[in-house]
Amino acid sequence: MTLSNVSYHVEACVIGAGVIGLATARALAMTGKKEVLILEREKAFGLGTSSRNSEVIHAGLYYPSGSLKARLCVKGKHMLYDYCKERHIDHDRIGKLIVATNEKQWKEDIPLIRKRALANGVDDLQILSLEDVASSFEPEITCVGALFSPSTGIVDSHALMLSLLADAEEHGATMVVDSPVDKVIASNSSGNKEIIIQAQNTQITCDLLVNCAGLHADKIARMIQTDHQQHPSNSSTSPTPRHYYAKGNYYRLEGQPSPFQHLIYPVPSSGGLGVHATMDLGGNTRFGPDVEWISPQDLSCNEPDDIDLIVNPRRSESFYNEVRKYWPGLKDGALQPDYAGIRPKLNHPDVVSSSLTSSSFHDFYIEKLPNANVVNLLGMESPGLTASLAIADYVVRELLMTRNDSARHG
Repeated sequence: MTLSNVSYHVEACVIGAGVIGLATARALAMTGKKEVLILEREKAFGLGTSSRNSEVIHAGLYYPSGSLKARLCVKGKHMLYDYCKERHIDHDRIGKLIVATNEKQWKEDIPLIRKRALANGVDDLQILSLEDVASSFEPEITCVGALFSPSTGIVDSHALMLSLLADAEEHGATMVVDSPVDKVIASNSSGNKEIIIQAQNTQITCDLLVNCAGLHADKIARMIQTDHQQHPSNSSTSPTPRHYYAKGNYYRLEGQPSPFQHLIYPVPSSGGLGVHATMDLGGNTRFGPDVEWISPQDLSCNEPDDIDLIVNPRRSESFYNEVRKYWPGLKDGALQPDYAGIRPKLNHPDVVSSSLTSSSFHDFYIEKLPNANVVNLLGMESPGLTASLAIADYVVRELLMTRNDSARHG
């Protein structure tokens, strides 16, 4: 469906039809909202970050205890496995090995990851010696030892999104494509909390709004006008942060059989989880993503649609170097450029300060505007796919709160 040049009123509107937007629209529709409208700027659902990732169901190992990423990933993992089983969505609880390739990683990093996982409620990890890895798990892996996560898996993300959309539509939601949002006004004058959205020369009014616009969510958040013109200077609410972008490149394995039975992850590196080996449900093996920061001075850092998604073949040398740290049997010429994705980040290594914190960890940023039934979701990178159903439940609960003060987490 596309918009016509008329006015509409709906009970709830969701901007963005990625996996989180679709899950949120489904959750809203299933609360009994008679009309839920999903506005998508692209020609179909899930064409952004949701379709350009590793399709991994994460266990919830790395995130600080109590953070939204930790809580929603662990809860979302269980919800997602149950949902996939119920809806017959292809998935596989394949498990993953986090491999230590030197003594420091083995003695310091692996115990720290295990400790953090336990604090997050992930208690099924197994410590593997070099002999365990070689004899029972991955004989071609070279490492000092590893941590095995049996609850990590993979999922058909397109089938998942298609099912979420079908659920939402079954309960009365409608998706509209080719509908970029141009303006949002959230007014509270005379006690009327109606929200006005301008999209493609069409005016839409709604009672509830969720901004799940992915890479564009920070722009939508700054676009929203309230009676106080966004956040007043005397408000206790922090300024809405901006997105920075990290391009992640993937290479596929060709001309050489994959030796792996599980996902293989190095110890996490700055900006991501390292160049890991994943398999899709068709048995294909790929490596990635790396972290290619888009410079804040680059014009594309302000317009993510302009970021080049072609994988640069010259980056293959760094991939060979990283993969051979744990799989020295990788042959020359076996890696071919596959695809790239963009991750919305709330920090950048070239930016000293930000509106949040100087910490290297940045949580999901989920904000309910003061005196308005509007929720913004920013920095929704990994583990967004895993946590999508839990995020949706969390957002709907925040939206449906009757209190008027701001609810910001992250």
